[in-house]
Amino acid sequence: MVDDSLNRTGASLLIEALQKNGINNIYGIVGIPVTDLARLAELRGMKYYGFRREDAAVDAAAAAGFLTQKPGVGLTVSAPGFLNGLTALAQATKNCFPLIMISGSSERHIIDLAQGDYEGMDQYNRAKPFCKKAYRVDRAQDIGTAVARAVRTAVSGRPGGVYLDLPADTISQFDTETDQKDMGIYKVVDPAPKQEPSDEAVSRAVDIIKDAKKPLIILGKGAAYDRTEKQVQELVNKTDIPFLPMSMAKGVVPDNDPHSAAAARSLSLKNADVVILIGARLNWMLSYGDAPEFNPNAKFIQLDIDATQFDSSQKISAPLQGDLQSILAKLVPALTATGYKASSDWLDAIKADTEKNDAKFAKRISAGETNPEFGYYGAIEPINEYFQKHPDTYLVSEGANTLDIGRDMIGMQLPRHRLDTGTWGVMGVGMGYAIATAIETGKHVVALDGDSAFGFDGMETETMCRYHLPITVVIINNGGIYNGVSNPVPNQLGPTTLDPTARYELMAKAFGGDYYFVSNYEEMKATFAKAVDSGRPNIINVQIAPSMGKESGHIGNLNPTLNLKPLEEKEKNEDK
Repeated sequence: MVDDSLNRTGASLLIEALQKNGINNIYGIVGIPVTDLARLAELRGMKYYGFRREDAAVDAAAAAGFLTQKPGVGLTVSAPGFLNGLTALAQATKNCFPLIMISGSSERHIIDLAQGDYEGMDQYNRAKPFCKKAYRVDRAQDIGTAVARAVRTAVSGRPGGVYLDLPADTISQFDTETDQKDMGIYKVVDPAPKQEPSDEAVSRAVDIIKDAKKPLIILGKGAAYDRTEKQVQELVNKTDIPFLPMSMAKGVVPDNDPHSAAAARSLSLKNADVVILIGARLNWMLSYGDAPEFNPNAKFIQLDIDATQFDSSQKISAPLQGDLQSILAKLVPALTATGYKASSDWLDAIKADTEKNDAKFAKRISAGETNPEFGYYGAIEPINEYFQKHPDTYLVSEGANTLDIGRDMIGMQLPRHRLDTGTWGVMGVGMGYAIATAIETGKHVVALDGDSAFGFDGMETETMCRYHLPITVVIINNGGIYNGVSNPVPNQLGPTTLDPTARYELMAKAFGGDYYFVSNYEEMKATFAKAVDSGRPNIINVQIAPSMGKESGHIGNLNPTLNLKPLEEKEKNEDK
């Protein structure tokens, strides 16, 4: 029989509170002071997944939150481990992924008097700017309340990251004050309450859409997170309004739906007179809604859980606040009852532009299959072919050119099957996201990485292999950040140069996974399906020409350029 004193410790109460709220997986790294906490979690029936760096573990927990709508839990040690996880905590908050990051910490009285504790740091206050809310638990008897607050904060309103500070003393401390029967542990009731807009707000939006000649729906990852696919598909099919999906909203409506304006993005944004934002924000990824990318006379209708998002960049003529399912439950029938249909002229213009751009794109893909300089199109086309035949495969992607070209090429048919760098564009999320996706879904996962991006969290290859996860990591290796040919000073490596001959696939071999090396289209076509279908952890190292890839991918305009040519010419001449 287990000593009852163990049941009253902060560690035991924390585990019980998490389980009570349906949280059974922990992603983390152990050490002082949380090692026995993780051991106890396993003994109590939870699943603990150990990583090699804290940022990857917390990224994994964030991805779990996006996929499940329950906060994922990341566990770190104190100070340096906490700081490693902090970027992922901030990323989850910016991406609106529900997450609870729990870190062991030093005793407050030592920190406040600056007495020099082991890995001493005021983690609680440092975390506050990077998450929705931070809580510190100084008494074991408060664990139940702390977890309840963390769960509700993470998933209610705009989802995001929560930090839970757990001093070493609280982990081993006994709760001697609460009743033995409940110990202050409970399941949160309705942690993310439904919110519906007023009838007046819905009528205002319907009136604007009814007058639209060139309407456009923009789908953000919020539409995927909130499981709106059936409602959005009904809206599109009944009104013929074309849609433009952001990267993680791909699949909310299948990419091959005839209403997709993805291949006519520029035309649709520049000409739309009414833009309906569903779970999307007018941030840098949508040029803040500004001209010339957008029609300067466009009216915006925005569906969002957070009213502070309205008017952030543009005037919102019809704000609809609430959870997206509740908004659409009122908006879709109200609009369809009017019999509204997008004009055939508008649809024909988008269709014509789509066909023109698709034809250009098809030529690039075809050339990529035969080009002696093997590049992105030849490398990624076999991946797209596989996804069209196996739509229930998950894709995680990061990089610059790899991310951008892969997003354009790989069609998604199901929602929440694509995860990528998201709102911040942070590199180093790929392996953590992929590992959590495989664990949470039990499905095959493809992690499509640039060689630079893989370098941020490549050691998680060992984690992937240790847990025998069905993940295929595809590394597009052009030997550089953006590409591998920029060496402004002849006698030294350039800032963007990596090793184009690196054998990344051997990392999988080192840890017991499968490994493949390909350097042309035919090899990739023959290898990819075999690697994924094996269900084993593996890496495909795809060596492409170092000249392939452009500065910053599709967002080179964000990277300030300096006139370096005179200095570069001087260097070349002096070298001669």
